[in-house]
Amino acid sequence: MTQRDRHSAADLAAFLAAVDGATPLARPDRVSFEAPKPSPRPRQRELDEAAVIGELMHAPLAIDDWLDLGGADSFLRGGLPRVLLRDLRRGRWSIQDHVDLHGMNRHEAHEQVAQFLADSLASGKRCLRIVHGRGNGSPGREAILRQLVKVWLGRCRDVLAFCHAPPCDGGDGALWVLLKGGGRPR
Repeated sequence: MTQRDRHSAADLAAFLAAVDGATPLARPDRVSFEAPKPSPRPRQRELDEAAVIGELMHAPLAIDDWLDLGGADSFLRGGLPRVLLRDLRRGRWSIQDHVDLHGMNRHEAHEQVAQFLADSLASGKRCLRIVHGRGNGSPGREAILRQLVKVWLGRCRDVLAFCHAPPCDGGDGALWVLLKGGGRPR
């Protein structure tokens, strides 16, 4: 080894010892391949809206609710044209999803309907079928879930209309439900 090689090796060792633990500076001429950050979700608003749906669905039933909706064969939100309900009855919209409440008590059915509506709204589904049954398995063969489901749907502001399904789709044991568009539960 020559004098110059030894000197260079000593210089290199001294340099490496001096920069040990240093972090290199970022080069501004490099391209970043990171994906852009997603926009923030209004998480608190979503929680508030879900709480409102839960409150509406779980509020105690007043006698007025039973009288207003219990015996009704159909429902149309106030201020909407009657043609909307007529088109729903005629099957203008195709059923996009359904839920079956057979075998559930009223509390289980309540939870299931609330979750079903929230999920359907979030996924943009507008026309649904809720099968509540005819009450043949209920004490006294009374269709309690049929009455309760109508009350729950009438309380939900996102429900525009509902009616009994035709006989081929469940008849008196099922409801066709039309929801608002927009995908956000209220």
